[in-house]
Amino acid sequence: MLTFIARRTASGALLLVVISLLTYVLLSIPDTDIGRQLLGQGADQASVDAKNAALGLDRPVLEQYADWLAHAVRGDLGISWFTSEDVTTAVWGRLPVTASLMVGVTLVTTTVSFLLGVWAGVRRGAVDRFVQVLGVVGYALPGFLVTLVLVLVFAVRLNWFPAIGYVPFAESPGGWLSTITLPVLSLSVASVAGVSQQVRGAVIDVLRQDYVRTLRARGLPASRIVFRHVLRNASAPALSVLGMQFVGLLGGAVVVEQIFGLPGIGSMTVTYTTRGDIPVIMALVMLTVVGVVLINLLVDIAIGWLNPKARAA
Repeated sequence: MLTFIARRTASGALLLVVISLLTYVLLSIPDTDIGRQLLGQGADQASVDAKNAALGLDRPVLEQYADWLAHAVRGDLGISWFTSEDVTTAVWGRLPVTASLMVGVTLVTTTVSFLLGVWAGVRRGAVDRFVQVLGVVGYALPGFLVTLVLVLVFAVRLNWFPAIGYVPFAESPGGWLSTITLPVLSLSVASVAGVSQQVRGAVIDVLRQDYVRTLRARGLPASRIVFRHVLRNASAPALSVLGMQFVGLLGGAVVVEQIFGLPGIGSMTVTYTTRGDIPVIMALVMLTVVGVVLINLLVDIAIGWLNPKARAA
Protein backbone atom coordinates (compact mmCIF):
# COMPACT_ATOMS: atom_id res chain seq x y z
CA MET A 1 0.00 0.00 0.00
CA LEU A 2 2.83 2.40 0.76
CA THR A 3 4.32 1.75 -2.68
CA PHE A 4 0.93 2.42 -4.24
CA ILE A 5 0.57 5.72 -2.35
CA ALA A 6 4.09 6.75 -3.37
CA ARG A 7 3.33 6.02 -7.02
CA ARG A 8 0.06 7.95 -6.95
CA THR A 9 1.74 10.88 -5.21
CA ALA A 10 4.49 10.97 -7.85
CA SER A 11 1.98 10.77 -10.69
CA GLY A 12 -0.08 13.51 -9.03
CA ALA A 13 2.99 15.77 -8.82
CA LEU A 14 3.73 15.14 -12.50
CA LEU A 15 0.10 15.90 -13.34
CA LEU A 16 0.36 19.19 -11.44
CA VAL A 17 3.40 20.25 -13.46
CA VAL A 18 1.84 19.31 -16.81
CA ILE A 19 -1.49 20.99 -16.12
CA SER A 20 0.16 24.09 -14.68
CA LEU A 21 2.34 24.44 -17.80
CA LEU A 22 -0.57 23.99 -20.19
CA THR A 23 -2.73 26.39 -18.19
CA TYR A 24 -0.05 29.07 -18.04
CA VAL A 25 0.64 28.84 -21.77
CA LEU A 26 -3.06 28.95 -22.67
CA LEU A 27 -3.67 31.92 -20.38
CA SER A 28 -0.80 33.77 -22.03
CA ILE A 29 -2.16 33.31 -25.56
CA PRO A 30 -4.90 36.02 -25.49
CA ASP A 31 -3.57 39.33 -26.76
CA THR A 32 -4.55 41.32 -23.67
CA ASP A 33 -2.57 44.32 -22.54
CA ILE A 34 -2.60 43.80 -18.77
CA GLY A 35 -0.63 46.95 -18.14
CA ARG A 36 -3.20 49.09 -19.93
CA GLN A 37 -6.05 47.36 -18.07
CA LEU A 38 -4.38 48.20 -14.78
CA LEU A 39 -3.43 51.79 -15.58
CA GLY A 40 -6.47 52.70 -17.68
CA GLN A 41 -6.99 53.54 -21.32
CA GLY A 42 -5.67 57.06 -20.82
CA ALA A 43 -2.20 55.93 -19.69
CA ASP A 44 0.73 56.68 -21.97
CA GLN A 45 2.51 53.80 -23.69
CA ALA A 46 5.73 54.26 -21.72
CA SER A 47 3.90 53.76 -18.42
CA VAL A 48 2.09 50.74 -19.82
CA ASP A 49 5.34 49.18 -21.01
CA ALA A 50 6.94 49.84 -17.64
CA LYS A 51 4.01 48.19 -15.85
CA ASN A 52 4.17 45.11 -18.09
CA ALA A 53 7.91 44.88 -17.50
CA ALA A 54 7.38 45.14 -13.73
CA LEU A 55 4.97 42.19 -13.96
CA GLY A 56 7.46 40.24 -16.07
CA LEU A 57 5.15 40.13 -19.07
CA ASP A 58 7.86 41.30 -21.45
CA ARG A 59 9.70 37.98 -21.07
CA PRO A 60 9.06 34.72 -22.99
CA VAL A 61 6.13 32.68 -21.70
CA LEU A 62 8.25 29.68 -20.70
CA GLU A 63 10.58 31.92 -18.74
CA GLN A 64 7.58 33.44 -16.95
CA TYR A 65 6.27 29.97 -16.15
CA ALA A 66 9.63 28.77 -14.83
CA ASP A 67 9.78 31.79 -12.54
CA TRP A 68 6.21 31.17 -11.31
CA LEU A 69 6.91 27.45 -10.71
CA ALA A 70 10.12 28.21 -8.78
CA HIS A 71 8.16 30.44 -6.41
CA ALA A 72 5.13 28.12 -6.25
CA VAL A 73 7.12 25.12 -4.99
CA ARG A 74 8.28 27.32 -2.12
CA GLY A 75 4.69 28.24 -1.27
CA ASP A 76 4.80 31.69 -2.86
CA LEU A 77 1.88 31.97 -5.28
CA GLY A 78 2.48 35.63 -5.99
CA ILE A 79 0.43 38.81 -5.81
CA SER A 80 -2.83 39.53 -7.60
CA TRP A 81 -2.25 41.88 -10.51
CA PHE A 82 -5.54 43.72 -10.01
CA THR A 83 -6.01 43.82 -6.22
CA SER A 84 -2.36 43.63 -5.05
CA GLU A 85 -3.53 41.03 -2.51
CA ASP A 86 -1.41 38.05 -1.58
CA VAL A 87 -2.80 35.17 -3.65
CA THR A 88 -2.40 32.58 -0.90
CA THR A 89 -4.30 34.76 1.56
CA ALA A 90 -7.06 35.50 -0.95
CA VAL A 91 -7.58 31.84 -1.87
CA TRP A 92 -7.33 30.64 1.72
CA GLY A 93 -10.03 33.09 2.77
CA ARG A 94 -12.44 31.70 0.18
CA LEU A 95 -11.61 28.02 0.68
CA PRO A 96 -13.83 27.34 3.75
CA VAL A 97 -16.96 28.29 1.79
CA THR A 98 -16.34 25.84 -1.05
CA ALA A 99 -15.03 23.21 1.36
CA SER A 100 -18.29 23.46 3.30
CA LEU A 101 -20.23 22.78 0.10
CA MET A 102 -18.02 19.86 -0.93
CA VAL A 103 -18.16 18.19 2.49
CA GLY A 104 -21.90 18.74 2.76
CA VAL A 105 -22.62 17.36 -0.70
CA THR A 106 -20.36 14.36 -0.09
CA LEU A 107 -22.12 13.50 3.19
CA VAL A 108 -25.61 13.92 1.72
CA THR A 109 -24.74 11.99 -1.45
CA THR A 110 -23.08 9.12 0.40
CA THR A 111 -25.83 8.74 2.99
CA VAL A 112 -28.86 9.07 0.70
CA SER A 113 -27.34 7.14 -2.20
CA PHE A 114 -26.42 4.12 -0.10
CA LEU A 115 -29.79 4.09 1.64
CA LEU A 116 -31.70 4.26 -1.65
CA GLY A 117 -29.38 1.87 -3.48
CA VAL A 118 -29.45 -0.80 -0.78
CA TRP A 119 -33.21 -0.39 -0.34
CA ALA A 120 -33.82 -0.86 -4.08
CA GLY A 121 -31.31 -3.68 -4.48
CA VAL A 122 -32.64 -5.71 -1.55
CA ARG A 123 -36.38 -5.09 -1.85
CA ARG A 124 -36.63 -5.02 -5.68
CA GLY A 125 -40.12 -4.90 -7.20
CA ALA A 126 -42.04 -1.64 -6.82
CA VAL A 127 -39.36 -0.17 -4.53
CA ASP A 128 -36.70 -0.80 -7.15
CA ARG A 129 -38.76 0.81 -9.91
CA PHE A 130 -39.49 3.80 -7.68
CA VAL A 131 -35.80 4.37 -6.94
CA GLN A 132 -34.91 3.99 -10.62
CA VAL A 133 -37.51 6.60 -11.59
CA LEU A 134 -36.14 8.95 -8.93
CA GLY A 135 -32.64 8.42 -10.31
CA VAL A 136 -33.63 9.14 -13.90
CA VAL A 137 -35.60 12.26 -12.96
CA GLY A 138 -32.88 13.56 -10.65
CA TYR A 139 -30.19 13.05 -13.27
CA ALA A 140 -32.26 14.56 -16.09
CA LEU A 141 -33.31 17.74 -14.30
CA PRO A 142 -31.09 20.73 -15.16
CA GLY A 143 -29.12 21.99 -12.19
CA PHE A 144 -30.30 25.57 -12.57
CA LEU A 145 -33.94 24.41 -12.53
CA VAL A 146 -33.41 22.45 -9.30
CA THR A 147 -31.73 25.49 -7.75
CA LEU A 148 -34.54 27.79 -8.87
CA VAL A 149 -37.24 25.53 -7.41
CA LEU A 150 -35.40 25.21 -4.10
CA VAL A 151 -35.02 28.97 -3.81
CA LEU A 152 -38.65 29.70 -4.73
CA VAL A 153 -40.09 27.11 -2.37
CA PHE A 154 -37.83 27.11 0.68
CA ALA A 155 -36.38 30.62 0.59
CA VAL A 156 -39.07 32.83 -0.97
CA ARG A 157 -42.36 31.16 -0.03
CA LEU A 158 -41.59 29.26 3.17
CA ASN A 159 -38.74 31.55 4.27
CA TRP A 160 -36.95 28.63 5.94
CA PHE A 161 -33.53 29.47 4.53
CA PRO A 162 -31.87 32.64 3.19
CA ALA A 163 -31.81 33.01 -0.59
CA ILE A 164 -28.34 34.55 -0.70
CA GLY A 165 -25.39 35.16 1.59
CA TYR A 166 -23.00 33.19 3.74
CA VAL A 167 -22.38 33.09 7.51
CA PRO A 168 -19.01 31.65 8.67
CA PHE A 169 -19.21 28.67 11.02
CA ALA A 170 -17.08 30.45 13.63
CA GLU A 171 -19.53 33.35 13.67
CA SER A 172 -22.73 31.30 13.98
CA PRO A 173 -22.97 27.51 13.45
CA GLY A 174 -26.73 27.77 12.99
CA GLY A 175 -26.40 30.60 10.50
CA TRP A 176 -23.68 28.70 8.65
CA LEU A 177 -25.91 25.63 8.36
CA SER A 178 -28.86 27.66 7.09
CA THR A 179 -26.80 29.40 4.40
CA ILE A 180 -25.28 26.22 2.93
CA THR A 181 -28.37 23.97 3.12
CA LEU A 182 -29.98 25.01 -0.17
CA PRO A 183 -26.66 25.10 -2.11
CA VAL A 184 -25.78 21.64 -0.81
CA LEU A 185 -29.20 20.25 -1.74
CA SER A 186 -29.06 21.74 -5.23
CA LEU A 187 -25.65 20.14 -5.86
CA SER A 188 -26.65 16.81 -4.31
CA VAL A 189 -29.63 15.96 -6.52
CA ALA A 190 -27.69 14.83 -9.60
CA SER A 191 -24.98 13.18 -7.49
CA VAL A 192 -27.49 11.15 -5.51
CA ALA A 193 -29.21 10.09 -8.72
CA GLY A 194 -25.99 8.76 -10.24
CA VAL A 195 -24.43 7.13 -7.18
CA SER A 196 -27.65 5.49 -5.97
CA GLN A 197 -28.05 3.69 -9.29
CA GLN A 198 -24.48 2.45 -9.03
CA VAL A 199 -25.08 1.19 -5.48
CA ARG A 200 -28.30 -0.52 -6.57
CA GLY A 201 -26.60 -2.35 -9.42
CA ALA A 202 -23.66 -3.39 -7.26
CA VAL A 203 -25.94 -4.69 -4.48
CA ILE A 204 -27.95 -6.75 -6.96
CA ASP A 205 -24.77 -8.26 -8.43
CA VAL A 206 -23.39 -9.16 -4.99
CA LEU A 207 -26.70 -10.69 -3.87
CA ARG A 208 -26.45 -13.10 -6.81
CA GLN A 209 -23.07 -14.43 -5.70
CA ASP A 210 -22.76 -18.00 -4.45
CA TYR A 211 -21.29 -17.02 -1.09
CA VAL A 212 -24.42 -14.98 -0.30
CA ARG A 213 -26.57 -18.05 -0.94
CA THR A 214 -24.27 -20.01 1.36
CA LEU A 215 -24.62 -17.42 4.11
CA ARG A 216 -28.39 -17.55 3.78
CA ALA A 217 -28.34 -21.35 3.90
CA ARG A 218 -26.38 -21.17 7.15
CA GLY A 219 -29.22 -19.19 8.67
CA LEU A 220 -27.48 -15.84 9.12
CA PRO A 221 -29.88 -12.91 9.61
CA ALA A 222 -30.64 -10.98 6.44
CA SER A 223 -29.58 -7.67 8.00
CA ARG A 224 -26.18 -9.10 8.93
CA ILE A 225 -25.66 -10.48 5.44
CA VAL A 226 -26.55 -7.15 3.84
CA PHE A 227 -24.64 -4.75 6.09
CA ARG A 228 -21.60 -6.89 6.87
CA HIS A 229 -21.00 -8.73 3.61
CA VAL A 230 -23.06 -7.36 0.72
CA LEU A 231 -22.60 -3.67 1.44
CA ARG A 232 -18.84 -4.03 1.94
CA ASN A 233 -18.38 -5.67 -1.46
CA ALA A 234 -20.83 -3.38 -3.21
CA SER A 235 -19.21 -0.19 -1.90
CA ALA A 236 -16.14 -0.24 -4.16
CA PRO A 237 -17.93 0.60 -7.47
CA ALA A 238 -20.01 3.26 -5.73
CA LEU A 239 -16.91 4.90 -4.26
CA SER A 240 -15.33 5.03 -7.72
CA VAL A 241 -18.36 6.89 -9.08
CA LEU A 242 -18.41 9.15 -6.02
CA GLY A 243 -14.78 10.08 -6.67
CA MET A 244 -15.53 10.95 -10.30
CA GLN A 245 -18.47 13.09 -9.17
CA PHE A 246 -16.03 15.35 -7.32
CA VAL A 247 -14.83 17.06 -10.50
CA GLY A 248 -18.41 17.68 -11.55
CA LEU A 249 -19.19 19.11 -8.13
CA LEU A 250 -16.41 21.67 -8.51
CA GLY A 251 -17.92 22.77 -11.81
CA GLY A 252 -21.37 22.95 -10.28
CA ALA A 253 -20.04 24.96 -7.35
CA VAL A 254 -19.14 27.77 -9.76
CA VAL A 255 -22.80 28.19 -10.76
CA VAL A 256 -24.27 27.59 -7.31
CA GLU A 257 -21.96 30.06 -5.59
CA GLN A 258 -22.87 32.72 -8.15
CA ILE A 259 -26.60 32.11 -7.66
CA PHE A 260 -26.55 32.07 -3.85
CA GLY A 261 -23.96 34.83 -3.51
CA LEU A 262 -21.43 32.64 -1.71
CA PRO A 263 -17.88 34.06 -1.52
CA GLY A 264 -16.19 30.78 -2.42
CA ILE A 265 -13.65 29.44 -4.87
CA GLY A 266 -16.24 29.09 -7.63
CA SER A 267 -17.33 32.74 -7.67
CA MET A 268 -13.69 33.76 -7.27
CA THR A 269 -12.78 31.77 -10.37
CA VAL A 270 -15.36 33.57 -12.48
CA THR A 271 -14.31 37.01 -11.23
CA TYR A 272 -10.56 36.63 -11.72
CA THR A 273 -10.80 34.67 -14.98
CA THR A 274 -12.70 37.49 -16.66
CA ARG A 275 -9.94 39.87 -15.55
CA GLY A 276 -7.13 37.62 -16.77
CA ASP A 277 -5.40 37.68 -13.38
CA ILE A 278 -2.93 34.85 -14.06
CA PRO A 279 -1.44 34.49 -10.52
CA VAL A 280 -4.88 33.96 -8.98
CA ILE A 281 -6.10 31.71 -11.79
CA MET A 282 -3.01 29.52 -11.53
CA ALA A 283 -3.52 29.16 -7.77
CA LEU A 284 -7.15 28.13 -8.29
CA VAL A 285 -6.23 25.61 -10.99
CA MET A 286 -3.55 24.07 -8.79
CA LEU A 287 -5.92 23.89 -5.83
CA THR A 288 -8.49 22.10 -7.99
CA VAL A 289 -5.97 19.59 -9.33
CA VAL A 290 -4.61 18.87 -5.85
CA GLY A 291 -8.16 18.31 -4.62
CA VAL A 292 -8.93 15.87 -7.44
CA VAL A 293 -5.68 13.95 -6.89
CA LEU A 294 -6.26 13.67 -3.14
CA ILE A 295 -9.88 12.55 -3.54
CA ASN A 296 -8.91 9.88 -6.07
CA LEU A 297 -6.11 8.69 -3.77
CA LEU A 298 -8.47 8.45 -0.80
CA VAL A 299 -11.02 6.57 -2.91
CA ASP A 300 -8.39 4.08 -4.07
CA ILE A 301 -7.22 3.54 -0.48
CA ALA A 302 -10.81 2.99 0.66
CA ILE A 303 -11.45 0.52 -2.15
CA GLY A 304 -8.25 -1.35 -1.24
CA TRP A 305 -9.39 -1.53 2.38
CA LEU A 306 -12.84 -2.80 1.41
CA ASN A 307 -11.67 -5.21 -1.26
CA PRO A 308 -8.53 -7.28 -0.55
CA LYS A 309 -8.34 -8.31 -4.22
CA ALA A 310 -8.01 -4.69 -5.29
CA ARG A 311 -5.38 -4.14 -2.60
CA ALA A 312 -3.36 -7.10 -3.86
CA ALA A 313 -3.62 -5.86 -7.44
